[in-house]
Amino acid sequence: MNTCLGFDFGTRRIGVAIGRSLLGTASPLTPLAARDGIPSWSEIEALVDEWKPDAFVVGLPLNMDGSTSEMSLRATKFGKRLQGRFNKPYFMMDERLSSHEAKGYVIDQGGDRDFGRNSVDGIAAVLILESWFAQQAES
Repeated sequence: MNTCLGFDFGTRRIGVAIGRSLLGTASPLTPLAARDGIPSWSEIEALVDEWKPDAFVVGLPLNMDGSTSEMSLRATKFGKRLQGRFNKPYFMMDERLSSHEAKGYVIDQGGDRDFGRNSVDGIAAVLILESWFAQQAES
């Protein structure tokens, strides 16, 4: 997998990042609005056309004890829909604490605690994608 789109799934907003496995790094893109977890598929199609990813990586929001939740099931369903619509593989990546880490990153970079949610969603997607790249490099 060379180029991947990463997603931080949410019911109102979906964070997006683009990354390259060769470098193991990712950059945030503009988050997508969602209605009860359903994005504008035409916006995702535009991202796929622009970035031509080889695969998708979707954050898997597990409970702290590692068990699944309704959000885990919804995020997995989103990954399956990506694969079905664009005929590219998807991978789920444990995202526990990614939003917490993203908020810490925003504060560290001089942002205030009244988070512009857009930046946190994109950074969470970056953390998910970069964690997946690191995991792939280790195996």
